[in-house]
Amino acid sequence: MISVLDIIEDTMVDGPGFRTSIYCAGCRHACPGCHNPQSWDFSGGHPMSTEQIMRIIEADPYANVTFSGGDPMYQPEGFAELARAIRERTDKDIWCFTGFTFETLLHNPRQRQLLELIDVLVDGPFIKSLRDESLLFRGSSNQRLIDVPASLRTGKTVLFQPDV
Repeated sequence: MISVLDIIEDTMVDGPGFRTSIYCAGCRHACPGCHNPQSWDFSGGHPMSTEQIMRIIEADPYANVTFSGGDPMYQPEGFAELARAIRERTDKDIWCFTGFTFETLLHNPRQRQLLELIDVLVDGPFIKSLRDESLLFRGSSNQRLIDVPASLRTGKTVLFQPDV
């Protein structure tokens, strides 16, 4: 089960192309200037099963998937189960937004299980003083778009280069 705030279909702001974005409840980063502070409350969402979410994801054959929030890395088991179902039943790519850094997630076994199922990680807390509206798919210049499979394969952080 995942505590879900909302699921937005056919959005184009949470990664390239059309996406189904799952916004979860709960975040302890509490970044000043966060665009979604209502997502910080861990009790603010409603429980949804992997199967309920998969029905929505599979209903759109064109949209890829984004995990956002809140911070999905506070619910790593639920999101890992969902990511495994996406991998088994679709050919969709998975992006994930988190306030944690990639390097931190590598050392947390619970979060790493989810990390290993993600295609692109947008990492790092939003830092208001580093806000840059010209950046694609992130709010501040400290945040990175990370090609997770390439990074895990090479043992070093590999940045993702969007085609847009």
